[in-house]
Amino acid sequence: MRIQLSDHFTYRRLLRFVAPSVIMMVFTSIYTVIDGLFVSNYVGKTPFAALNLIWPLIMALGAVGFMLGTGGSAIVAKTLGEQKPEKANEYFSMIIFTTILAGIGLAVLGLFVVRPVAILLGATSDMMPHCVLYGTITLIALPAFMLQNVFQSFLVTAERPKTGLFIMILAGITNICLDAFFIIGLDWGIAGAAAATSCSQLVGGVIPFFCFINKKKRSRLHLTRPHFNGRILLKACTNGSSELMTNLSASIVTTLYNFQLIRLAGENGVAAYGVISYVFFIFSGIFFGYSIASAPIISFHYGARNDQELKNLFKKSLTFLITTGMVLMTLAILSAPALANLFVGYDTELCEMTTHGLGVYGISYLICGINIFASAFFTALNNGAVSAAISFLRTFVFQIAVLILLPIYLNLDGIWLAVTAAELLSLFVSTFFFIIKKKRYYYA
Repeated sequence: MRIQLSDHFTYRRLLRFVAPSVIMMVFTSIYTVIDGLFVSNYVGKTPFAALNLIWPLIMALGAVGFMLGTGGSAIVAKTLGEQKPEKANEYFSMIIFTTILAGIGLAVLGLFVVRPVAILLGATSDMMPHCVLYGTITLIALPAFMLQNVFQSFLVTAERPKTGLFIMILAGITNICLDAFFIIGLDWGIAGAAAATSCSQLVGGVIPFFCFINKKKRSRLHLTRPHFNGRILLKACTNGSSELMTNLSASIVTTLYNFQLIRLAGENGVAAYGVISYVFFIFSGIFFGYSIASAPIISFHYGARNDQELKNLFKKSLTFLITTGMVLMTLAILSAPALANLFVGYDTELCEMTTHGLGVYGISYLICGINIFASAFFTALNNGAVSAAISFLRTFVFQIAVLILLPIYLNLDGIWLAVTAAELLSLFVSTFFFIIKKKRYYYA
């Protein structure tokens, strides 16, 4: 039976609705990690470190797509809840075409700054050509990457999460197959990894268009002639500012991680952190997938003034996130040796460093899901200011503070523990906002 945003959500119905998005985000993370797996094992440690060094630039530029997708889908879902489908389609279409224009402009900018940024990030002379080559090729597909991020949110809003899952699986298969073909078959090295990623992003960013062009297809949303509305676009950007901040902060913080790791552990430190980041992408994908999928439901019932359903969703979400966090923390600690060996088993010293880092870093999964959801929850309630405050403190202020302070006392362990310390501080902030805002939104 088709699940609609207007339904009452039991645990079973909620999990059935969010499952495609959770799987989609995990799968997206996995196929992103595939590049690193192939490069590390078939190209070398230096190109692998270079890939992880330049990736923050790609994510920083692509963060605009996350902002428009999450912020825009919150507005569109709320408008649907207010029984204004024509306006919802109008806003949706404007956001899609704005994403295309922004993607083209940012890709051009990125091509000009990729080398200076690589220098700024501390690339060595050996790493520099790999950084520039990987960055240049992936930037060409930046508009598609941004569209992929936007469509992930809107396919859920359109009540088509399974379609989004199918498209991401197709994109993932494309990436994996082309990685093997370009890197192993054609021996293209890091250029092959970048080309495979770009092709997969084209699949993820272009195919969804066909889901929204045909008005005869069963969907809450359809592409129409866009009408520019500066107020709505600004509201979408404000709503999604937390997601923009999350990704921009992650890029800056990753740069600081790399600086600290090069200082304390050299190239091995950057490579080890690359593996840890990949595992974090996969595990946190569950939390991000849940947040993306549940946000339109929350926005719809907020727009429909259905307070009882908001309370129901809030309670069930916290239960799911706490339980999942405990499971993921345990899994991360137990699987650390196997995961390290999978990526860097060819280097004993690096493998031991990575195993230890994975285990310590894994403690953060117990907490981070609640903070990720808190930011997305207030975005869904169209409160971009609170969402941005949680995200900014969590991903930037707290992370930078602990990254500077903890290594002074704990050396390399201070770096691995930094994210857990930042998440713990963020939990106090999330809890504070949950408490003071419940009288305004009636979710508890």
